Amino acid sequence: MNFFYVMNAKSIKTVFVIVIAAFFTAWFFYMDNMVQIPAFSAKDGPKAIYKGEKDLALTFNIGWGDEKAEPILDVLKKEKAGAVTFFLSGSWAERHPDLVNRMVKEGYEIGMLGYEYKDYTDLEEDKVRRDIQKAQEAFKKLNVKNIELLRAPTGHFDQRTLKIAERFGYTVVHWSLDTKDWTNPGTEVIAANASKAKKGDILLMHASDSAKQTAEALPLVLKDIRSKNLKMVTVSEMIANGESKSAEVK
Repeated sequence: MNFFYVMNAKSIKTVFVIVIAAFFTAWFFYMDNMVQIPAFSAKDGPKAIYKGEKDLALTFNIGWGDEKAEPILDVLKKEKAGAVTFFLSGSWAERHPDLVNRMVKEGYEIGMLGYEYKDYTDLEEDKVRRDIQKAQEAFKKLNVKNIELLRAPTGHFDQRTLKIAERFGYTVVHWSLDTKDWTNPGTEVIAANASKAKKGDILLMHASDSAKQTAEALPLVLKDIRSKNLKMVTVSEMIANGESKSAEVK
């Protein structure tokens, strides 16, 4: 009986060790997958810009829609907003060549938002490359030249995205402050979110049709920026005017 008891205890100990090892192995793979999603930079690899050293960059994403972009352009013109960067999906740009042409004529910077507005972290590497190439072709046909900035569609990217963008010669641009205007929380809330902006911030707004209150909130946002004596610059100007910041994935 004693011999049987000892063997049984050893068996239980062995099973316990196996279970613990399996748990930590599963946890390791889970964490390995998690760290790929919020990546801004690798220690020695390409980086995504999310913040500058000085000034303020106001940026707009447009992935789809037919109604909201023009009113926002009207407000920017009326308010003499000056330097603004628009990140456009290639598919939207193809459908709205007149608006793209207006952006260029009015002096706004154009960045790329991919083509089909799909999450790059969900796509195979070859599909990410094809999406970028398709967007390149779309902007080339529209005679939009010298695009150097890429913002990942949906805002999600990983180290693989950074490396692909680098091969194409693009700088990936994220943001440091999200106005959350696409949630339509009310113009005052949008303005309050934007009022947190300070020197060096890259501010995110939207001009897709989901952003129903952005045009109305925009004058309040611009008024607050001016009250702080923050100079508005394009993202490219912000990068050129001082050191840009990125967050390293540990």
